[in-house]
Formats: sequence, C-alpha cells, structure tokens
Amino acid sequence: MLKYIENAGLRRVVLSNDTSIYKLESDRIQNNYFIISSPGTRQLMASPEVVGFDSYKAMVPATSAGLKYLKTNGMNDGASILTILRGGLNYPLEECCSNTGINVRGINFVSCERIIEKGVITGLDIKYEKLHPEKDCVLMIGDIIASGDTLRLCLGKVAEIFHRFGGSFRKVVFFTIGGTKAIGIMERMTEEFRRIWPEFEGFECFFYEGIFTVYENFGISGVNTPDIDFGWQNGIISPEFRSYVMDDPNALFEKCIIYDGGARRYEIYAHYDEVLEYWNALLAAAPHTNFDYFIEEKIGYSIGTEYDEWLDITRLQGIAGTEELFLKEKEFIRASSKRKLAEICNTRIAEFKRKMTQYQ
Repeated sequence: MLKYIENAGLRRVVLSNDTSIYKLESDRIQNNYFIISSPGTRQLMASPEVVGFDSYKAMVPATSAGLKYLKTNGMNDGASILTILRGGLNYPLEECCSNTGINVRGINFVSCERIIEKGVITGLDIKYEKLHPEKDCVLMIGDIIASGDTLRLCLGKVAEIFHRFGGSFRKVVFFTIGGTKAIGIMERMTEEFRRIWPEFEGFECFFYEGIFTVYENFGISGVNTPDIDFGWQNGIISPEFRSYVMDDPNALFEKCIIYDGGARRYEIYAHYDEVLEYWNALLAAAPHTNFDYFIEEKIGYSIGTEYDEWLDITRLQGIAGTEELFLKEKEFIRASSKRKLAEICNTRIAEFKRKMTQYQ
C-alpha cells in the first residue's frame, strides 16, 4: 500500500527521555499514523537475542509515551483493550494504561489461528472470542501487522459482533510492529466503519521504530519469506533506529526486524531455532549472493545514492541531523563492503548456539 505514503513525510511531535514520536504527514490519509522510537524498542527490533519477558518490558516506555501523547491531546475517557491471542499478549497495553492514568473499561479476547494443511498455511480461523460490546468504544489493540490478514479477519469479526449487539466504535488505537499494508487496511476499514457508525473518528496507529515493508519475493539471497519478513525498502524508518542499526556491524543483515513474535516471547528455543535456520540458510547462499546487492536490499537504496536522493527515499526531509546520519550510513556501507557474508553468518551462528544452551 505504498500509494498512501508515496509523498508522505515525518514531523516530530514528541522528544523526551530518549523517546521520539513522529507523525506521518500526507494528503492521502484520513487517519493518524505515528512512529515511536525508544531505547527499548530499538534494542528489541535490532537484536533477536532480546527474548521472553524482556521483549515485553522493552515495549513499555514507548507504549506509555504513545498513550501519554493521546491523553495530552484529548483521550481522557478511557479505553477497552482487545487482545488478539497470542501475539497481542506481547503488548503491554494494560500496564501502560495504568502508567498513564487511562482507565481500562474492559478487556476483550479473540483468537486467530493459522490453518495448516500438509505443512502449508492455507488460511486463518477464529476459534475463541470473549467480547463485551459497548457503545462509543475506544478500542485499543496491539499486534504485529505484516500481510494484514489477522487484522482484517479479527477486527472485522469484532465490529460485526459489536454492531449486532448494539455496540459501536468511536476510535481504534493500534500499537504495532508493522508494515505499510496496515495503512491501506485501516484506511479502508475507516470507510467501512463510518458506513455503520457515522460518528467513528478513525484510527490512531503507532508503529514502533518504523513503517516497514514486507518482502515481495525471496530476496537477493533467496532465503526470505514473502509477505511475512519485514524490510526497509520503500518503508519509513525512524532516524534513531537507522542510527542504532548502523552502530551494530551485523543487525542490518538479520532476516527480519521481529521474527515470530509469539515464539520469541513464549517459546524461546523455537525462536532461536528460527534465527539459526535463517543464518544457516544464508551461509549456504553466501557463495551465490552478491554482497553489495544484499547490502542495498537491506538498507533500502543503491550504494551510490547521493544525499538529496537519500532524503527523498527515506522521507526524512526537515528532520534535524540527517546529514550526519547519511554520512554514518555511507561509512557503514563502505565498511560492510569489505567484509565477507560467510564470515558474518558464522559469527552469528556461533553467538546463537551459545545463547541456545541457556534454554536446553
């Protein structure tokens, strides 16, 4: 859904305690979309080593900052939380509402499970729901959005049940590690909800660290998963996250900025298995992978890009410090081009094998 952000830019609306909030500005959107960057979410999304309760805890300061911003701008009458099992359990919404003085009026649950036939995901199925339809509801949700299938299915089902039993949405507040497809879905859902409830105000959506894109194919290396793995190309990434990743020689080359969020939180050994599977596959592909092209794919622009073009690509016009960030990225590219992909893979494989011994 790149058309919604084709000519978009960012404006910083909050800067405090190492946390920034940027608002997406575009004449093609009707909802409010934000990017939050904080030390915790930067570490979480650059480092697959952050697992278990630490992955939950890392999101608390950023989520609290987003809710504080909403409260400062008029959201004072509480909200109801919708947890989409199980990924939604990773998001500290109830704790952060308590931190910011937002009254939680109710908690709703809905499951969304993959239908797998002969090892292939063929669809999604809602097998459990516990909903409390209410009038004029501010519904708060946290979940990963890649393809957007879970969002479409679950929120559509919840809206149907609310409407059937006399409830209504006034606003939907969404926190996500997510991609550009979320915007198109939310824009269309806004129109659908307003046909049912003309008073529906729309979505307030907070993206942690960036509005990412998903791979459309298997990538330069051939080991990525289409429609699931996140990347930077054509997305809008916070300058703080870009800078943070440049400080780590290997973070940019990870499979995905989140991997499987559920396994990372609740099945840590399975998460490490997935990370190792990627690095082993990339090691096997290394002899046939043009490393310069791989760097370009990961960073989202060609190695020879100049500053003005870089500003257009990253959509960071008007943000302070971009010249220094551009030079930092160019230095990262220069240093990375001298390395060997196989050596990076072997380093990460050894690191994760050591980590896995803690969970055997």
